[in-house]
Order: sequence, then C-alpha cells, then structure tokens
Amino acid sequence: MAKRGYKIQEFMAHSGAVNCLKIGKKECRRFVTGGEDHKVNLWTIGKPTYLMSLSGHNSSVQSLDFDSAEVLVLGGASSGVIKLWDLEEAKMVRTVAGQRSSCTAIEFHPFGEFFASGYMDANVKIWDIRKKGCIHTYKGHSQGISSIKFTPDGRWVVSGGFDNAVKVWDLTTGKLLHDFKFHGGHIMSINFHPQEFLMASASADRTVKFWDLETFELIGSSKREVTGTQSIAFHPDGRTLFTGHENGLKVYSWEPVICHDTVDMGWTTLGDLCIHDGKLLGCSYFQNSVGVWVADISLIAPYADASDTKKKTEDTEQKLSLHGSKLDKVEDDVPTSGLHSMSPDESKEIKNIYIDCKPLTLSIP
Repeated sequence: MAKRGYKIQEFMAHSGAVNCLKIGKKECRRFVTGGEDHKVNLWTIGKPTYLMSLSGHNSSVQSLDFDSAEVLVLGGASSGVIKLWDLEEAKMVRTVAGQRSSCTAIEFHPFGEFFASGYMDANVKIWDIRKKGCIHTYKGHSQGISSIKFTPDGRWVVSGGFDNAVKVWDLTTGKLLHDFKFHGGHIMSINFHPQEFLMASASADRTVKFWDLETFELIGSSKREVTGTQSIAFHPDGRTLFTGHENGLKVYSWEPVICHDTVDMGWTTLGDLCIHDGKLLGCSYFQNSVGVWVADISLIAPYADASDTKKKTEDTEQKLSLHGSKLDKVEDDVPTSGLHSMSPDESKEIKNIYIDCKPLTLSIP
C-alpha cells in the first residue's frame, strides 16, 4: 500500500532548544521557529537552511505567529517583550513591552491591524499595531495562558489556560461572553470550523471537545487518548477535524463524535498542523531539531475510497503470497529518515510545493 504519512526532512534549527513553531496557513510553504538562543528563524519547506534569521530578543522566544498575508511575524519572549518583523522589508518594525511575564501565546487578528497576546500571569491583551498600544486587557484566568485564537469573523478572541478553562471574549465590549470549564487539563490547541459556528479544543487531559458557539453548549468529546493532543486543524471542507498526538494522527467527526482513522506518524512534540491541496503538513521539534512530516489525506478515512483501499490491500496480499510470504497485517510504512528515503515519485510530489528563496540573515541590535 502507498505510504500514508512520512517524514520529508529533519534538521538543526537553532543553537539552543526550540520552544515554539508556527506554519504559515496561506500556502503551507513556510514556517517560523523560536528558540532558547533568542532567535526567530524563517524556513521554507524542503530547504535545510533558514530563509531569514530574526534577531532582537534578549530572552528565549516562547510564542510566534504570521499575519494572514505572511508578510509580518510576531515573536513573544519569556521577558514579556513582543517584537514585530516585516519580512518584505527584512527588518523589525515594532517592540512592545507590556508585561514582565512570559508571553506564552500570540495571534494576529484575521483582518484588522491588531493582535492578541497571553501571558503566564494569566492576562490576555489586545494590541493596536498602528497606535503601538494595548487597547484591552482581559482578566479572568486563574493561571497562565497556554493558547489564544481569534474567531474567523474577528469579533471574539478565545483564550485557553493552564487553569483548564476556555474563555470567549467579545472584542467590541471587552467583556467575557462564556467560560468553558469541562476540560481536566490545560488547553493545548483551539481551532474553528471553516463554515459553522463550531469550536474544537484540545487539552492535556487527552481529550478533544466540540463546542457550539451559538448556544455555548458542549456538543461532544473524544475518548481519552493514550497521549495528549498537541495541535488540531479542521479540514477546509468542514467534514472532519485532524488531531495531532505524540504518537500520530487521528481524524474525527462530531454529532456524534467518531474517530474515522489513525495514522502512525513518528513525530515527537508537534508544533503545528496545516492542511493544503490534499496534504496534511505537520512540523515537530525535539531539543534543537525540527522535523517536517506529510500525510496524504486521500489515503486516510473518511476521504480514502473504501473499495480502492480494499483492492490495494488485496493486491499487496496477493503479491506477497506469490513470493511465499504470509501477510497478517498491512501497516503504514513510515520512514524515519529524510527525502532520500522516499521514492522518486513521492520526492517529486513534495518538491512541487517548495519555493526557491535565497538565505538572508537579519541582525538587529
């Protein structure tokens, strides 16, 4: 059977440990990493050398985000300082020092010139990029902020905390709209359905929960997994939610909550997921190294054609039988090395999503 998930590259990303990672969602071709070496490095999928190295922080980088156009990058540090870089101009354009607590979560507004930041002192702040100032501070969490996300319409911001709570804030009134307290562990990831008023949250309690944002009711919850879910992403068609665990990938639908498939991937700490053009891209990190992984969604249920999958399995069994082998179980073949371990067709397929860019080092005093 064709490989469903495999690693396409692994490389050393920083001189110190990698703390955070974010994939640009526009085309899923670039990602940024933040490390203990105080650097933010910009990468292109498939290239082992950085496209740009963004300096300026004096402490470890703890949170990152791209704007929707992938022209700007935000980096939040353990000192509480936030820096904004313009990638086209190749320079740092803003420094914000609003807190002395570690900036553990950060996100651009989907279309306005604002961004949100969350801190270990439990505060959530909304910043106006043009005015260079904080326009809202939300207090309500009892512990630090672990995840932050704007709703697609830009009206609300949702914060997940180390207090296990998910809070929904109205940007217009500055007030708390709802407080979800059904998780038993801190919030790892938050994502919104592309068409419906539906939110999913993943927690260290090893469950994923689905919420109706019109009624603020819990729709359903996954069963408790063996390991915690680190990153989640709705498929653009709105049918499913892909969840990344330490030991692989799962695919869910809801009402009722059903797990359709499980794919062994081999990644460790999953930093981010992205779905684009029929492929799922995952970036993971361990110590100072980064791994890039791909899964072919056409081979994963419920997208895989059941009859086609059965035929491929039968053909494989027949071939092995002809060679005197007995096949008890067909498993995913997940290579643990880089591009050289892939077939020429797979390598060509992945290279089709690469873009050629020249490395640039950006040093800011």
